[in-house]
Amino acid sequence: MKKMKHLIIPSLLVIGLVACNSDSNSVKEDVTVANAVQSPKRGTYGIETAHMNTEVSPGDNFFEYVNGTWLKNTAIPSDRSNYGSFGILRDQAEVRVRSIIETAASKENPSADEKRIGDYYNAYLDTATIEAKGLAPLEADLNRIRVAKTHEDILSLMTDVRLGLDAPVSPYIYIDAKKNDEYAVYLTQSGLGLPNRDYYFDEGEKSDAIRAGYVDFIAKMLSEAGVEGSMDRAKAVMEFETNLAEGHWERVKQRNRDLTYNKMTRAELNKLAPGMMFDTVFADLGLSDQDSVIVREKSAIENAAKVFAKTDVDVLKDYLTANLLSNHSSYLPAVIDEANFEFYGRTLRGQEEQRPRWKRGVSLVNGTLGEVVGKVYVKEYFPPASKAQMQELVENLRGAFKEGIDGLEWMGEDTKKEAQYKLAKFNPKIGYPDEFETYEGLNVDGSDLIGTVKSAREWSWNDELSQLGGPIDRAEWGMTPQTVNAYYNSVLNEIVFPAAILDAPFFDPNADPAVNYGGIGAVIGHEMGHGFDDQGRKSDGDGIQRDWWTEQDAEGFESRAAALADQYSEFEPLPGEFLNGRLGLGENIGDLTGVTMAYNAYKRSLGGKPAPVIEGMTGDQRFFMAWAQVWAIKWKDEALSTQIKNGPHSPGEFRANGIVRNFGPWYDAFNVTPENAMYIPPEKRVKIW
Repeated sequence: MKKMKHLIIPSLLVIGLVACNSDSNSVKEDVTVANAVQSPKRGTYGIETAHMNTEVSPGDNFFEYVNGTWLKNTAIPSDRSNYGSFGILRDQAEVRVRSIIETAASKENPSADEKRIGDYYNAYLDTATIEAKGLAPLEADLNRIRVAKTHEDILSLMTDVRLGLDAPVSPYIYIDAKKNDEYAVYLTQSGLGLPNRDYYFDEGEKSDAIRAGYVDFIAKMLSEAGVEGSMDRAKAVMEFETNLAEGHWERVKQRNRDLTYNKMTRAELNKLAPGMMFDTVFADLGLSDQDSVIVREKSAIENAAKVFAKTDVDVLKDYLTANLLSNHSSYLPAVIDEANFEFYGRTLRGQEEQRPRWKRGVSLVNGTLGEVVGKVYVKEYFPPASKAQMQELVENLRGAFKEGIDGLEWMGEDTKKEAQYKLAKFNPKIGYPDEFETYEGLNVDGSDLIGTVKSAREWSWNDELSQLGGPIDRAEWGMTPQTVNAYYNSVLNEIVFPAAILDAPFFDPNADPAVNYGGIGAVIGHEMGHGFDDQGRKSDGDGIQRDWWTEQDAEGFESRAAALADQYSEFEPLPGEFLNGRLGLGENIGDLTGVTMAYNAYKRSLGGKPAPVIEGMTGDQRFFMAWAQVWAIKWKDEALSTQIKNGPHSPGEFRANGIVRNFGPWYDAFNVTPENAMYIPPEKRVKIW
């Protein structure tokens, strides 16, 4: 069971239960790897020195020093809004997955899984059939919206999981954060077509243009659905969303786990938000037997119910109509697909061209049948030696972290004991799950693309429902093996590294150890660090959300975290647009912890011996260069602006530079002095873990 859409992963590097116990669905240690290499993929020791700009002093702009020539010579692909180390690896994974899918699709006698993969992919690529069908696959759904007469009718549409419609409140099922031996129903704020509440209220020409473009987009969707007077009606939909947004929590507040855990009975929920008719909602979703619910943004849910109840049904019908077409745009004729891209791709992210159809088809298959593909992916592209080397790195990082906790001068023994317990209980997952999801019961009809999309949504929700009342599956993964990312999950106290990220520049089994420690080692440390960041520290070693800190130690932590937040709030990636240090605090603590622990682990790995000098670079220099190499990235201004507002990750330049300037060994490695732009006096450098 893999709930990629609903699983709340607190900390991504850049956001189910396994249904089958058959040995035929397990990947053991007999995987093979194609095209094994004996030398590093980058440069002679793992750093691509040709990418450097040595005319820049490393103490003035370390990111530019390591990546400057690459930044100068690299163009962002026209189908991307940013491009960097993650994008390069994702391109590689995408090509590999395409090969897996197309091989399956071309077989004369495919297996059942191969047929599902091939039929789904080919149906998505068959644009001639999509154009010929027009809106016919959604006509019955559009008619259901047209004939709706009451708010209850609207709710019945919003709770039809097959339709994939937005709603003012969104339910999902996951482990209870304070009672993590059972699953619970969560409710969270939802319903906005723009990325977050700020887009509805920010002032300035740029914000005005985005809102105007969004109203035009809504009007276009309504017009394509045959709605008359579409512009005036689009403005009414925008007013409805703005009223919803007014009650939405800001992103920083949403991060606070103390505020987002509000467990209540169904009776208390109905009293809080009667306008949403939650008894009807729960019945429609198969949740009638659930006596309690965890509300994340309490006041936002209360506001959403009031806004929903007072909004005219005709406005809600238009909201759903536009939403239905937008959420299915990729499966509909080009006029709708391109309109969706024009706003969400070009206007919001500065993307010049729609991604090629085959790439979007790969994403569709990955999102629906990802572990069927992933099972093949690890057999073909992930060597057992990489998993073993990663396991060794994780334990080295754990050892360095243990020593780091012991050496903290600001933390008392009682809190240290709890911290050590949590560190010892970290569960690393590397490469791929022990058993793969079979998606039993999910049927693919190659002649009915939208019908299959609807069936996949229904299957996913029923899969979530099946968890309620059942045991916690600690073998669950929130990402497929072919995902280029990593995450920490507080409720299970686990760190997870899919196979696809375990490649250069993050990890290369043939690279110099300093490079691997500065790359994937710092990533490992980053995910470990999330267990001890400003929100991760609120869960204990067993994954239970509780306060295990003494008051004095909590104050010591908060003062240090606040100093780091203040540093990042001074960064200005675009003129007049500053980072929000509080929004990115968890990620930046993760980065600072990751570099600290990876460096200490690297030093431990040397066993007291000096690191060799390679091509004039010391081991420490190679370590820090690997860190900066990982974060190489270029942005379209529109996409960068969106990232600044949405967070939580700082743009690559500030992840690279913002951390090393707080770390003494970097100053020593590159002879950084007070004359350099990045210099911070020792007493102002932040050290937390």
